[in-house]
Order: sequence, then structure tokens, then C-alpha cells
Amino acid sequence: MSVELESVSKIYGTQKALDGISITVNSGEIVGILGPNGAGKSTMMKIITGFLHPESGIAKVNGLVVGEHSLEIRRQIGYLPENNPLYTDLYIAEYLEYVAGIYRLDSVQSRVKEMIGLTGLELEKHKKIGALSKGYRQRVGIAQALIHDPSVLILDEPTSGLDPSQLVEIRQLIRDVSAKKTVMLSTHIMQEVEALCDRIMILDHGKIVATDSPSNIKSMATSHSQKIFVEFAETVNQEKLSEIKEIKELKQISETTWLITGGEKDLRPVIFKFAVVNKLTILTLNKQESTLENIFLEITGAKR
Repeated sequence: MSVELESVSKIYGTQKALDGISITVNSGEIVGILGPNGAGKSTMMKIITGFLHPESGIAKVNGLVVGEHSLEIRRQIGYLPENNPLYTDLYIAEYLEYVAGIYRLDSVQSRVKEMIGLTGLELEKHKKIGALSKGYRQRVGIAQALIHDPSVLILDEPTSGLDPSQLVEIRQLIRDVSAKKTVMLSTHIMQEVEALCDRIMILDHGKIVATDSPSNIKSMATSHSQKIFVEFAETVNQEKLSEIKEIKELKQISETTWLITGGEKDLRPVIFKFAVVNKLTILTLNKQESTLENIFLEITGAKR
């Protein structure tokens, strides 16, 4: 295992940021950490990286106990904090040379050149960090996290505040560099975990309330109701539609359009049969699939 937490708790004053959580992240796995603000995501990452000490419990990285092997663990971890602290008065290469020096790397110049190429900073390399867009600053942050070739990569909100084109670029970058590494990343963006992650952990009030693959997480919802959007060519009144016994709830969008809620059974064949029997023409008939966002809100919303 690359990362292990055993009954880890962290308290700030009277607030329990982490409440006895235990996790295992295996080598080569990409794990997405989801949770509302204040759920404990950043606190957990800071404990894994050794920036915070837990009140109780044990954190391990590659079998080494955090706190007992601090320097060795930091050599094995690449960390991008949420606020991405950078020296904005330094040039990109200058900053990366500084970070490489901290890790006492051999062949600093060649390693910096390699990181600039890997993270797509070649066209911007002659600029000071302060002159870069947020997307390129994130690239610099990822480059410094990777420069010592760590086996574990910890990314706290790596795409926060980026525009859509920057999101795509940074996601692809993370995907490219994570091929041979264990990656843990926190995010509020549901598409991110679906696009990048092998497994999802959902935190709420310092506890892990769900952990599984994205597809299995989707199946965990306690509410298995489905929503069907149907548009008829003719006006259909509610009384007529209510004759379909499988329908739980009806919401009228217009005289011809309805949002229908039912159980687990697919209502589309039933609605189609209803239309045939009543000589109605269906223009649109769509089933809304469960999304990770819906599941996330359902899992955490009941507890808030």
C-alpha cells in the first residue's frame, strides 16, 4: 500500500476536522476525495504529507510512519497545496531550480528542462511566475510537485478557479503524469473524478461516508427513483397521465411537456405504450441518468 490512515483524528479547538478515519490507497491508484467545505479533505492531505500531526491514529506512506520518518516521506511525496504558494518574482526555471536544490537532485538543469517540457511550460519559460495565468501557475505547481519523481502525488484542488480550456489541459496533464504514480486529489468537480479517478472517497463532517469506484458510487443512492422527460405533440392532461400506475410524481413543464418520476423500472416503454393506446405522438422521451453530483448531494445532504 502507498498510503494508509489508521483511526486518524484531528481537532481544531472544539471542531473535529477528522473523526477516526481509516483508508488505504494502493500503489498506482488514482483516488478522488470529495466533500463539502469543512469536510476534512485538506486536513487529511496535510496529515499525509506531514504538515499536520493528528491527535490520534497513525498515517503511513509506503510503510513509513508519518512523523517518525518525515524527511524520507517528503522525498517520496509530491504535494500541490490548495493555494499553490509560489515565488512570483522568480522565473519558472529559476523557481524549479530552487525546488530541485531543496531535494538535492543531481543534474538539476536537465531535470528542470524535463519538467518544463512535461508540464507544457516551454512557451512561458522566460516569464516570471507572477506574469502567468492561473492555468500556467497550476502547471508550475504540478512541476514542483513532480520534480523529484515522487511515487505518491497529493493534489489539493488542482483545478480550482480554472476556465474550461484550462480544466481540460490540467486534467490531461494529471492523467499523463499519474501513469506510474499513486495519486490522491481533492475536488468539488464531479466530472473530474469521473474522468480521472479509479476510486472515490466522500468525506462529510470528518468521516468517510462512502468509498468505491465511480460506477459503484452511483449505485449507492438510497433513492432509486428515475426521472423521465417526455414531450408530446398534443396536449395531455394530468388526469390522463395519472392512469399510469408506475408514476410516482408528475411535474408539468408546459401543456405538452412533462417531467415524470417513477421507481426503478424503466418507464419509457410504459409511456410509449400509453401514447400508442391514446393515439398520441411522442416528440421527446429521455431518461435522466443518475449523476455523481446527485449521489454526492444525497449521501451528504441527509447529514447536514
